[in-house]
Amino acid sequence: MSVYGHDRTPRINKHPFREGYDLPLGRDLLLDGKELLAALHDEVIAVGFFDPQYRGILDRQHYGNEGERQRRRVELPQMSTETIASFLAELGRVLIPSGHLFLWLDKFHLCEGTAPWFEGLPLTVVDLVTWDKGKIGMGYRTRRTAEYLLVLQKEPCRAKGAWTRHDIPDVWHEKATAEAHLRHAHPKPIELQRALLLSTTSPGEVVVDPAAGSFSVLEAIKGTNRDFLGCDLVTGTTEVGPRKRGA
Repeated sequence: MSVYGHDRTPRINKHPFREGYDLPLGRDLLLDGKELLAALHDEVIAVGFFDPQYRGILDRQHYGNEGERQRRRVELPQMSTETIASFLAELGRVLIPSGHLFLWLDKFHLCEGTAPWFEGLPLTVVDLVTWDKGKIGMGYRTRRTAEYLLVLQKEPCRAKGAWTRHDIPDVWHEKATAEAHLRHAHPKPIELQRALLLSTTSPGEVVVDPAAGSFSVLEAIKGTNRDFLGCDLVTGTTEVGPRKRGA
């Protein structure tokens, strides 16, 4: 497919898993995300979503740990910078050429900068989406009402044929439901994620989420004729090993 082409036919033409590995699609898997990514061939995933569990402002500014929701956030397994970088390297490996990675950031990491995470990787920042959650959150000075989604693309970077919708604003207004907050301390906007994955994938392609949290991407992908592959160490309910049964 040309770098400047408009073709949106499916770009996955082989079984995504390495020999001896197989994982069910469309399930909320209880599994380490690094094991999930290790089971995949190179360049078989159309789109990835990644929401690292970093505390950011909670650690650096020392506030916001009170209350039930903040206690639940603190108790979630934390990722070091090195762990985040290792996930990004694997995501860069499994993405197809011109595939997209959507990386959730908190305000602290947005301001501090993320460029060192991508050094030496075939990933380039191409856009940023601000999610306006429609409610005021914590904050010692200004109160947070937004989260940020960094849009990265694997080389070669292009828009034609790789991004099909042109009605997605860079500030997206969507409230996280009370039910979503009950399921997870960090729910994400289902409709935004659905719009993004529909714009950057074709039917039959695979979307991966190796730190799925509330499994909002799984919810977003329902009814789209795309395949979901995702897991979480805490909130997954389908317990599997990375190898085939009997392998």
